[in-house]
Amino acid sequence: MLEYYTTQSVMTDPGKYAGMYEDLPDDIPGLIRVVQGVLLHVFWTSRYGVELSEEREKEVNIRKVEDMLERILELDANPITAPRELDKRLVGNCRDFSIFICSFLRHKGIPARPRCGFGAYFLTGKYADHWICEYWDTDKERWIQLDAQLDSLQIKTLGIEFDPLTLPEGEFLTAGQAWKFCRAGKLNPDKCGFFDPQLPHLRGYWFIKDNMIRDFMALNKVEILPWDTNNSDIMGSPDGETTESQYSLLDKVAHLTTSGDSVFTEVRELYESDSSFRMPEDWKP
Repeated sequence: MLEYYTTQSVMTDPGKYAGMYEDLPDDIPGLIRVVQGVLLHVFWTSRYGVELSEEREKEVNIRKVEDMLERILELDANPITAPRELDKRLVGNCRDFSIFICSFLRHKGIPARPRCGFGAYFLTGKYADHWICEYWDTDKERWIQLDAQLDSLQIKTLGIEFDPLTLPEGEFLTAGQAWKFCRAGKLNPDKCGFFDPQLPHLRGYWFIKDNMIRDFMALNKVEILPWDTNNSDIMGSPDGETTESQYSLLDKVAHLTTSGDSVFTEVRELYESDSSFRMPEDWKP
């Protein structure tokens, strides 16, 4: 299992730009600084005093780290370890920060995997759509969750008092955890989602469900974009009805994504056997 998460996926593989990783630091804080020095979160640009053109905003649609590295070099040809000016950083989102640090960690031989779910530290009393990364700590023999997106400005703005490199329990819920809490009546599903007043439909059970499938895919090393769907009956439109058999299957996914490493084989087997949880064969990352 650890070997599986040490090797790169199609999304995290630096490909022909692997040479850019040669001078990466060996410590987690150092790697985080590199990530934050090349990426700029699309929703935080105004806080940094950066105005984006429509063309630059489209950079959030880049799926693969290899293609991100190509664009990063187009913006600034300096080594990746050199922090960019704010307007020379690649525009991304939480998923991009997560797969970038994952790519670095895997390159260093450290098992790592992005996770899709909800953060409790953005809006009081709500769980906002979010991605983080977790890596295997050999000394502690457990997974450590970190948020590579949270820099000093965001920490101050959000009033965060914990260490973003070691997320406390409950600050981030994987989508499977959120699903189980909602099914047990312990969490209102409308408290989970994307909280733009102009997009009130982007929350609730269907949103949690789709994030849970994205998280399940990520555990199988297919780290899709936050808005990617596979057009299956079980993923997509908020207007669709979820059948009892689908609820049963989704409950199984929630169990597998929250039960730790003991179910790794089952995670892989379900993914390989059920196309509902895979992207179409003709899909191009």
